[in-house]
Amino acid sequence: MRSPRLAVLVLPGGTDFSYRPFSRTQGSAMRMYPFSLSIQARFGDAVRVRQASYRVYGWNGGQASPMPHARYALDRMKAAYPDTPVALVGHSMGGRIVAHLAADPAVSDVLALAPWWQFADWRHIHDDARVLAIHGEADTVTRPHRTRKGIAELTARGVAAEYVSVPDGRHAMLDHLGLWHGRTLDFIGEALRRT
Repeated sequence: MRSPRLAVLVLPGGTDFSYRPFSRTQGSAMRMYPFSLSIQARFGDAVRVRQASYRVYGWNGGQASPMPHARYALDRMKAAYPDTPVALVGHSMGGRIVAHLAADPAVSDVLALAPWWQFADWRHIHDDARVLAIHGEADTVTRPHRTRKGIAELTARGVAAEYVSVPDGRHAMLDHLGLWHGRTLDFIGEALRRT
């Protein structure tokens, strides 16, 4: 099997504080499978998609519990497909994780879906990454105004960053499916065109 032109790592969400073991069948993981599967189905051998999992469900303050597992998943992709750019797709807490992982120069593209951006997490993203954040305006779990602020700051820094608003969109992304999923596939397609 030939190497893909783009590696895609999908990072599901979690919660603020919890030591409950992360499960591949919990809601936040299940919500991201349609994204993972549709990306692989649309682009076939040109991409290789993997969906990460963590040891526990929560971020847990300064412990940043998911980060070692997320970094391990990214390192595995880089080892499996050296010199292949990596696109990150993260929802909620996964959106926070992708911002931190995007300090790695191997990361070419960052898609943050309703990201839980705290304490200017977006500042970890390196200058050469392309960034798209999509956020529902009716989201009461994470804050669209904070996402807009992050994208504005990235843009001012010279990063190719864009914010897409989902009118009346909520955190679970179960509304406006054509927008959430369509923009995701468009984003990955553009990443492929740049390889």
